[in-house]
Amino acid sequence: MAWFLGLGITGVVLLALSLVFDGMLDGVLDGALDGVLDGWLSLPVVAGFLAMTGFGGAIATGAANTGPAVATAAGAVCGLGTAWLTYRFSRVLMRDQTAHTPTGDDLVGTSGNVVTAIPADGYGEVLLQLAGQPVKLAALSAGPVAQGTEVWVEAAPSATSVVVRPVDR
Repeated sequence: MAWFLGLGITGVVLLALSLVFDGMLDGVLDGALDGVLDGWLSLPVVAGFLAMTGFGGAIATGAANTGPAVATAAGAVCGLGTAWLTYRFSRVLMRDQTAHTPTGDDLVGTSGNVVTAIPADGYGEVLLQLAGQPVKLAALSAGPVAQGTEVWVEAAPSATSVVVRPVDR
């Protein structure tokens, strides 16, 4: 029974380490067997198999007073079930897609207001709305733009700056 408990504890420790070394075993047999083992050799799946094989064998030995061969078989069945559940759960989590993450390109075509005047040869600041949140960015313009002027974003050359022009009304 001590061997089974040791195997179960090793699986739990390996599962804890999988939080730190996530994806370490995923590429070990990359391309082997034409992708049949994709995801099955992930650290959480292997750790879940080891932990449940050990604890399942220990339960079979202690509760049913079985021999080592029967306990190993019972533990392996429990381990395979846990490995399958872990694999399926990780697949569900990996397919979970979030909404579109806004980028600087989403600012092109939006309007905002000048917070700090934009000189003809330098940067000023504009306040824009990105995904409903106010964002203050550095701004360039072809000509000088006064504070409080409404502007239109023409381009987003970087994540922190935009090129604007005054809105003609």
